[in-house]
Parts: sequence; C-alpha cells; structure tokens
Amino acid sequence: MVPGETSIANDKINSARTIRVAFGVNLPSEGCVVGEVHVEMVDHLTEREDVDDEEEWLRSRYNGVWVRIRTVAHPIFLLGQVEINRDKNTILRNEEMGEIQLMLSLGVTPDKIIYAHTTKPLSHIKYARTNGVDMMTFDNEEELLKISLSHAKAKLVLRIAVDDSASKIKLSSKFGARLESVGKLLGRAGEFGLEVIGVSFHVGSGCTGSLAFKQAIADARRVFDMGNLLGFQIRLLDIGGGFAAIERFQQKFEEFSEVINRALDELFPPDSGVQVIAEPGRYYVESAFTLAVNVIAKRVIDDEDNCPDRKMTYYVNDGVYGSLSCAVNDAAHCNLQPYLHRVVESSEQRYRSVIWGPTCNSFDKITDSCWIPELHVGDWLLIDNMGAYSVSLSSDFNGFERAHIYPVVTAETWHTLNLSDVYDICQ
Repeated sequence: MVPGETSIANDKINSARTIRVAFGVNLPSEGCVVGEVHVEMVDHLTEREDVDDEEEWLRSRYNGVWVRIRTVAHPIFLLGQVEINRDKNTILRNEEMGEIQLMLSLGVTPDKIIYAHTTKPLSHIKYARTNGVDMMTFDNEEELLKISLSHAKAKLVLRIAVDDSASKIKLSSKFGARLESVGKLLGRAGEFGLEVIGVSFHVGSGCTGSLAFKQAIADARRVFDMGNLLGFQIRLLDIGGGFAAIERFQQKFEEFSEVINRALDELFPPDSGVQVIAEPGRYYVESAFTLAVNVIAKRVIDDEDNCPDRKMTYYVNDGVYGSLSCAVNDAAHCNLQPYLHRVVESSEQRYRSVIWGPTCNSFDKITDSCWIPELHVGDWLLIDNMGAYSVSLSSDFNGFERAHIYPVVTAETWHTLNLSDVYDICQ
C-alpha cells in the first residue's frame, strides 16, 4: 500500500511513520490498522434536518453529544479552509495563489472562492482577476489602492479587528481594520469605485469566551450600517473560525453555538438577506487524524530496575520539525498526550518519560511530562487530534522524511457507501 490509497480496516501498512485519517470526515469507524497499530476511532457522524422548511441545521455527534449550529449546509472538505453557509452553497476560503490554483484544478467555480488574505501580492491579485476570482478581503487603504489598479471589478469583504483577548492565538494584532477607521476605508473604497459586499472577522483560535463572538457580531452590524449609509449593498458576513471539536472544548462549542445563533437571530435574521458563512476547518479535521510514531532509540537515566524514580528518554521518528510542529507553533494545540497502541494494565509501573523527535536539535522535544509504562525500540505511540496544522507545517529538516497519510475506513462503511467503484483499494 502506498500513501493516497485507501485501506479497509483490517489491512496492515508496513511503514514506520504514518498518519491515519478517517476516510471522508465524519464517517463512522470502529477501528483500523495503520503501520501495524490498532486505532480505535471516535464515532463522529453528521446529519441534517429541516427547520421550518427554510433553514438547514448541522447536528454533529461527538462522544455521544449532539450539537447544532445554524450556519452549515452541504459541507465540502478540501483544504481545512472551507467556509460553510446557511444558503446551501459552499464557499471556499483561500489565503494565497497556490490555494486558488488547487481549488480551480479541483473544479471549484471562481464564484465560490474568497481570496481571504488581507495583504496580497499584486501578481496574486492579477491571477485572481484573470481566473475570475472576484471576492477578496481588505483591511487597509493601501490594499484598496492595489486592488483598484489590478482588479477594479473585485467584490470586497472588509475584515475588522475584534477583541481576541480570550483566545490562545490572537490575530487582530496582524489583521483587521479598527472600527474607528472603517468609515474612512469605506469612503475610500467608494472613491476608487470598488464594490464592498461583505464584512469578516476572526476572534482567534482557542477562544475561551463566547462573549467575544457576541461583541464581534455586534461590531459587524455597525459596519453593515455604515456601509449601507454610504450606498454599499453589504450582504455577506464571515464570522471566522477557530472552533475545536475535541472533547475538552466540546462544552465550549455548544456554548458558542448558542451565543452565535442568538446574536445572528437578533442582528442578522434570516429574512435580512445576509449570507452568513464561517470557517470551521479545525472543527472538522482536527479529530480526523491520528499520528503514529515509532520508538527508534531509548535511554534510561537511572538504571535501577523498577525504581519509581527511574526516568526514561525516548526518541521517535517524528517531531516538532515534522508533523508535531503544532507543539510549538499552535498555542491552541499544545496538549499533546502520546499513548501506547496496546492496552495498558492498571498494575503496570509507569515512569516519567521524555519524548524527543529524531533531529539533531534539542529544540525538538515533544514532551517531558509523560507518565507511561516502559517502552522498547520498535514500539508505537499514538497521538490523537492531529488533523489541524500538523502535516501542512512539516518539513524535511535533517533529511527526515515527512509522514505519509493513509486513508482508512471500515469494511462496513466502504460497502455502505459503495466506494469501490470510485477509489482503488489495497487488499
């Protein structure tokens, strides 16, 4: 089996370094074998139901808990930068020209793409214009000038800065126009003859306070009102992302859903004609991947057998320069908890263990506070929730190969969806 092929759950992959992804996010799976490691996958299903024959809701089950958020319909998962809206259309958010090229190559029509970076090279703006991508964001006057010179027919989304003090990853220090400057920016857009059709914001990733969304939506309403007074027909609201689906954030997600929906109902009700989109990339892919790493070396600090103070040091074949760069680059994903791929008996002695990546750099440390039974060279460790900001940020520093990705489904799922006619399978 080679990376990219799809495997039924009982197949074995003779690879020392793998990442497992559930084939098609939100498909059920009881277990799979990847790199000769057995992985128990969380049941994570989605279904939709009609409400008042007009709105469509997503109900997402996680660990037996059903949650619902109004702004989702007919999702497609391509880059982890996908925006879902309540009007039964999927809009794909791209940060740079390479992502636009990828979307177009996959058959996405240009009217479904937002070029969402607020600071774009002129050559990228021209590429978007040439390929019919009109929607793009801005947050400053210089960007308006570039767009007016390179893509005068662009449909613009104004990104505003919002309070992100309750988030682990703050974005407003880098992106977003302050409310006090919005009036001037909208005026300049009008002077340049540009069309402003939307407002966007992002409260940051790892947000811990639902009121941040409430205030941001209220701020967006003010911008809508200012734009409408200046003659713009603003009809799009992007409420950003940063949502997490992993267990420790599940309660927060439910709380956020309620706060967001109440604010939208009050300030942007369905009959307002405003299209509401979001960026739930992390929410959909975070729990879909499990990283499997192999112990390639071992060092014992205290050689006295069965000593409870015995300290173990292990070296594995992936690290912070590879798939685990999130350990140092993603503050919303800093709680890495490696665990053995086998059942651990309660009677087994556990030792404080330091786990290093494979490179020559001492910065390449995965954890120094892991209490696990003694491991041996060749053993496997698993790390869950590796679907966001992992492989996409990896490098081949020191010549170590990037992790391979193996899609895996159960035989039941495979046959239920009749996927054998569409995809090759390694038996």
